[in-house]
Amino acid sequence: MSKPVCYSTKAFGTSSASAPLGATTIDRRMPAASDIQIQILYCGVCHSDLHFSRNEWGFTQYPAVPGHEIVGRVTAVGSGVTKFKVGDTVGVGCLVDSCRTCPDCRQGLEQFCNGMVMTYGSMDQHLDRPTLGGYAQSIVVTEDFVLRIPANLNLAAVAPLLCAGITTYSPMRHWKVGAGQKVGIVGLGGLGHMGVKFARAFGAHVVLFTTSPGKIDDAKRLGAHEVVVSKDEAQMQTHAGSFDFILDAVSATHDINAYLNLLKHDGNLVLVGAPEKPLPVAAFPLIFRRRSFSGSLIGGLPETQEMLDFCAAHNITSEIEMIRMDQINEAYERMLKSDVKYRFVIDMASLS
Repeated sequence: MSKPVCYSTKAFGTSSASAPLGATTIDRRMPAASDIQIQILYCGVCHSDLHFSRNEWGFTQYPAVPGHEIVGRVTAVGSGVTKFKVGDTVGVGCLVDSCRTCPDCRQGLEQFCNGMVMTYGSMDQHLDRPTLGGYAQSIVVTEDFVLRIPANLNLAAVAPLLCAGITTYSPMRHWKVGAGQKVGIVGLGGLGHMGVKFARAFGAHVVLFTTSPGKIDDAKRLGAHEVVVSKDEAQMQTHAGSFDFILDAVSATHDINAYLNLLKHDGNLVLVGAPEKPLPVAAFPLIFRRRSFSGSLIGGLPETQEMLDFCAAHNITSEIEMIRMDQINEAYERMLKSDVKYRFVIDMASLS
């Protein structure tokens, strides 16, 4: 199969694990019949972007361009596109394609497809090279993997919803979080602050767990009914055996058993953070109360659109700090120090 005709666009990427990100030019395919070309207005900064840029997961191929929280405007559509038109405001999250035919894809669970194509770091079947992400002026994506952005939401603050938002929304929907339940959120970072907002919007009684007493006021501002400083064993003990659901958004090594002990019988703890090393899990906290310990990964395209519509109905967006594209290396270092409330978003006009 011959390669498609391409065009050039400005981007920000890196040539090695040790090199800082800098200005570059990349090729995108011209839109085919089912494709949409998008001018990128804003791109969120995810911790995954840092891991990927520095090859901390071991699969990065260079040159690499991160970015999978993309909000933009449609500038061209292929002849067969029916869902969008030029001028529409749209989003692209962590996935840009999948096999479309496996049982997971047929259920709208493209995130579990063995053939899923990630926005960066997967093999681009059109150009026979790794996919390049949203730290760029434009991107071309098949229409089935493009999302409609509700008109009433702040566009920059929507960008992190396409990863941090769906990552926390999906498990709450799957495990049917709702009114009358007591829900815990572990960690108040990019993921955790979205977890607090969603749990509150679903009608649950929300308890935020943090190691930082300085985050108490902010957690309550964001929607937590209670805040527990997890280093305080007495505070933790007062909540033993009382939670229906706990969402753990911490990526650092921590004692998961301390939170398993807080679940009711049949309660579930879901891990959405990604600790580098395996977490020891004691058997007795699970088997003596029929508790569950689970994991969850983003969401499929139908659920991600549902999440965006839910956010529009409840006026939910991410708490963000806007940066210029040339501030990305500094932002990565600040992110490592948790020095952001709560998600960086790049104003892509600064790339010009």
